[in-house]
Amino acid sequence: MTQTAKEILRDVFGYTEFRGHQEETIAAALAGRDSLVLQPTGGGKSLCYQIPALLSDGVTLVVSPLIALMQDQVSALEQLGIDAAYLNSTLTAVQQRQVVERLESGQLQLLYVAPERLMQERTLELLQANRVCLIAIDEAHCVSQWGHDFREDYLRLGELRQHFPGVPRMALTATATMQVRAEIIERLELADPAQFVAGFDRSNIRYLVQSKLDAKRQLLDFLSAHRGDAGIVYCMSRKKTEATASWLAAEGFDALPYHAGLSAAIRSEHQRRFLRDDGVVIVATIAFGMGIDKPDVRFIAHLDLPKSMESYYQETGRAGRDGEPSTAWMVYGLQDVVRLRQMVDGSTANETHKRNERVKLDALLGWCEVTECRRRSLLAYFGDTLDEDCGNCDVCLTPPEVFDGLEVAQKILSAVYRTGQRFGAVHVIDVLLGKDNDKIRQHRHNELSVYGIGGELGQQQWRSILRQLVVLGLLSVDTAGYGAIQLTGKSGPLLRGEMDLPLRRDLLLARKAAKSKTKPKILAIAEEDRDLWEALRDCRKRLADENNVPPYVIFHDATLMQMATEKPQSPEDLLEISGVGQTKLDRYGPRFLEVVRLG
Repeated sequence: MTQTAKEILRDVFGYTEFRGHQEETIAAALAGRDSLVLQPTGGGKSLCYQIPALLSDGVTLVVSPLIALMQDQVSALEQLGIDAAYLNSTLTAVQQRQVVERLESGQLQLLYVAPERLMQERTLELLQANRVCLIAIDEAHCVSQWGHDFREDYLRLGELRQHFPGVPRMALTATATMQVRAEIIERLELADPAQFVAGFDRSNIRYLVQSKLDAKRQLLDFLSAHRGDAGIVYCMSRKKTEATASWLAAEGFDALPYHAGLSAAIRSEHQRRFLRDDGVVIVATIAFGMGIDKPDVRFIAHLDLPKSMESYYQETGRAGRDGEPSTAWMVYGLQDVVRLRQMVDGSTANETHKRNERVKLDALLGWCEVTECRRRSLLAYFGDTLDEDCGNCDVCLTPPEVFDGLEVAQKILSAVYRTGQRFGAVHVIDVLLGKDNDKIRQHRHNELSVYGIGGELGQQQWRSILRQLVVLGLLSVDTAGYGAIQLTGKSGPLLRGEMDLPLRRDLLLARKAAKSKTKPKILAIAEEDRDLWEALRDCRKRLADENNVPPYVIFHDATLMQMATEKPQSPEDLLEISGVGQTKLDRYGPRFLEVVRLG
């Protein structure tokens, strides 16, 4: 068996040696044993079921959640002379009948089908009438409600054990914690499966994470070393995806947007260009990437935080599938934290699911703030280990400065407490800095003992410290209200000085950003206001797109600059901003006030 498998590996696929656990996985399938296969993206999972399919009598059934992935894999297999097909909604009735005829005549070696199609009664009857020798369930983490990409259609796949008794089933995934692995085995009803877990380390990927200061300028600085490279830039929203793609195109990049709101024809064309042309940059939501086999993606950039470590690992794993040096770059800020927590708290999911999502988000946020080798922390999350620091992440390359943050943290917590735990980050920091504005005078916060006690740091540094305290659970954000910063159960020991608190110092990054070449309108914004400036511009662009007008019709740059500087907190405050009249206040005021309050 082994020699025959190696001959197929060499003669059909063109490789001389198996990688990782491929050979053992193939042997288990041919022996009729269920298995769970966990290999990182680019690790060669597909060979684990494709080679047994060529060595067995009958058809290998491949369950896949994505039409594009089915088509790509079938096309690749056909180029190798392998009889493969798929059944999905893209086929006409005539084409579907042709696939069925090939199946019934015993011609097919592999048949790809989506889970919802597979579990239809007529599909099951068709397959039961023909010899199925192996069932491979790709992207198996989709069955787990604890995973990052749960799909309800996967829940019924456990029934395959009864429908196809004695047929071995192989569950495959690139990302699964030990908890998710256990759930995959349980929900798919795998019988005493062999488990083949490869190491999670993608040593060719460099991990870089930065605080979000001027996101577009930071992205442009990063991409300056990647002109002509293929890459993916991930954004949270469809509007931001399109705006970023347009902006990058104006900066000379061959950039295309991709999200579920685009027509199927446009998505298909953009994916085709990405796969076939050199140097194309796709700006996408997470709707793009799963199953993409392009080997020479040189970078993955995140302009917004993903939802979990699993999502981050899977998305960054699309870089460097060819093993060549590649980079995973990400910026994040307090606004990302607030937005994601609002999405979790505001979802219609049950409380158990929400709690799970909060745990996963907190794990990702904690990873963003680590002061030790980033790769070691990433691997540890998945139960993997690295004996020494990697030397290929931002923490190893430029170790962050750490300082005793107890005193400054106590100042922030005291300011939050003294102001009644009813105000957002901007106001709390204004109190610490002793700013003189209407809001502070209105609430008589200039009379508090904490007023002006934070003058030793600038606003950007206070924002960094506040963000870290939120990540550490020492402060929380009222996501159901207006983003008020509040104390938590962990705040007491800190206020009493009963704990050590090492924090990252982000001053170095702030200095670098200040020295970068920027456009005049960016230079007109104070360093500490740049996050808010970018958020206001993003809001304006979204509104402009929704109303099909140029952004300046919403508000001129000068108006946004004044908003970023004065930070209005009420409709009355916003009316004091030059360029804001009653009509625009009524139409757009609530959206801009929300951005300012989230700060």
